[in-house]
Amino acid sequence: MSLNTVTRIDDRVTVRHALISLSDKTGLDGLVKGLISANPAVRLYSTGGTFTAIQAILGAAAARHLTSVSDYTGQPEMQGGLVKTLDFKIYLGLLSETYNEAHKSDLARCGAAPLDLVAVNLYPFQKTVATPGCTPEQARGNIDIGGPCMLRAAAKNYIRVACLTDPADYPALTAELKAGGGAVTLKTRYALACKAFSHVADYDAAISRYLAALPFEKTTAGYTVENR
Repeated sequence: MSLNTVTRIDDRVTVRHALISLSDKTGLDGLVKGLISANPAVRLYSTGGTFTAIQAILGAAAARHLTSVSDYTGQPEMQGGLVKTLDFKIYLGLLSETYNEAHKSDLARCGAAPLDLVAVNLYPFQKTVATPGCTPEQARGNIDIGGPCMLRAAAKNYIRVACLTDPADYPALTAELKAGGGAVTLKTRYALACKAFSHVADYDAAISRYLAALPFEKTTAGYTVENR
């Protein structure tokens, strides 16, 4: 496998395309309005309940700013919402590099947008398993796949992409964008990447601890196990 070696990066990156997919929608109103205030031409991509919430926030302005991920990728969500963002076009947008001509060619070939910001928080696994009477199926259903993948991709590419995992960071980020003409600095992108990797590591560790502590005879609770 050959690795890309990056030698030039931008200090300031203008947020033109942002992907927002949130389980916890705390602060969403301020984030959406802050992004648009900082860059009136920003395009937001979203999924499921987050898309619906942003539609309600924007009203008639949704047509100018909001695109569903399904419309963007050309792929409908899997029934039950299990697969929404695991798509080549999404990760091309997250991992592409500013000065890489081959990446620019790939974006053009696929009609993909370079995603400059991702706001993602994960299914509430820790909260779910802390609930008395939580079943293995309830726990399993709250293991997020797409969220950690997006955060890891965005954090890996902090040289171009900002990633938000904590609603407490929304006000500072939108204030920086507004003060900087819609751009976010490398220092901020790096700090957010560090926080994202820590967030995903803690999440995976919680899943590992839960599964390791669950006696095997309890793993089938609530299931009908068949031999076929």
